[in-house]
Amino acid sequence: MADEKILIIAVKQPNQKEKRFESSLEELISLSKTAGGTVEKIMKQNRNRIHPATYIGEGKVNEIKQYIDMLEIDLVISNDELSAGQLRNLGNKLGIPIIDRSQLILDIFAQRAKTKEGKLQVELAQLEYLLPRLHGQGLAMSRLGGGIGTRGPGETKLETDQRHIRKRIHDIKRRLKLVVRQREQYRKRRKTNDAFQIAIVGYTNAGKSTLFNRLTNSHSLEENQLFATLDPLTREIQLPAGFHTLITDTVGFLQDLPTTLIASFKSTLEEVSEADFILHIVDSSHPELDQHQQTVIELLEDLHANTIPRLTVYNKKDLLDKDVIPINHPYLFISTYDREDIHHLLLKIESMLKAEWDRYMINLNPDEGKMLHRLEYETIITNKTFDDKKNKYVIQGYMQQEHPLQSLIKEH
Repeated sequence: MADEKILIIAVKQPNQKEKRFESSLEELISLSKTAGGTVEKIMKQNRNRIHPATYIGEGKVNEIKQYIDMLEIDLVISNDELSAGQLRNLGNKLGIPIIDRSQLILDIFAQRAKTKEGKLQVELAQLEYLLPRLHGQGLAMSRLGGGIGTRGPGETKLETDQRHIRKRIHDIKRRLKLVVRQREQYRKRRKTNDAFQIAIVGYTNAGKSTLFNRLTNSHSLEENQLFATLDPLTREIQLPAGFHTLITDTVGFLQDLPTTLIASFKSTLEEVSEADFILHIVDSSHPELDQHQQTVIELLEDLHANTIPRLTVYNKKDLLDKDVIPINHPYLFISTYDREDIHHLLLKIESMLKAEWDRYMINLNPDEGKMLHRLEYETIITNKTFDDKKNKYVIQGYMQQEHPLQSLIKEH
């Protein structure tokens, strides 16, 4: 099927910085491509304020109409969130479907969600977004024959009334509570097994999934697309000293995420606040990298995950043409495609954990193989020797505070 032809409309207001405005447009083009469309034309307008009825001025609307006919545009996407009235007025004037940035993001989420929880989250966000805009959707919706902005669980229900949607929202929230409870039990089980957890976070398209795959040799979705990962993936990896940890890949962060989405995706990101260690992946070659880092840090604060030990990993160093000054410490520059760099990253994680953890030393009898195995698996061993005179293993290393092995070591 041919890509849908898209025309983007964007209003720049005086208080908006030029660089920020341009980067939001770049992002919208990327999002459109991810959704399966091709941006044919971008129409910008400088305005003191957004037009309450049509978002952009009357003259611009007529100009857009000409481009729609000339370029055979299928869909108009607005860079800002539109009200029900704006959607209705523009839809009637332009005669083709119009959606805004939030609907586009929701649409991509709908394509990408794989787990039960992910699908429910997306449908909830779509319905909550749709409810106040129902009146604006009448004509435009009847014209939409599928395609970008109409996907996901909501599409068959769009024509139905608000009462039906409210009932559905209530139903989804009830089902989500159950799913979240199941996830919490699963997390508790992991916690009681004292599995150490590392979460990979970062701005969308920073290279998180690629790093996750390099670390775990697995093959999660690794595309040069925004939101390639929606549902958290967790695998086990081993650090150079032998310590085993779980590592989780998470959904990419975005600036100006729709509020309905932040709320509905909190639970997908709750994995992050449960983590013991965070790897913050940054695309060091991106012109907006400072803004991206800020967005992620603010979201981590929202999730109360800003106190968790964190390593900032400046990725894509092979694409750098100028020096980058790291604004976050501790940090490391890597290319996910360089095996040496991946090894250095694992060593760096290890050294940061050692700095946080308690030192221990223990003598073990040769028949205490089970204990030795647990130490190798659950702690970072720095030295292991066999003392012939005492006929004992002498183990030195580091382990987490309050780890169950701490009491066993004291007994020894």
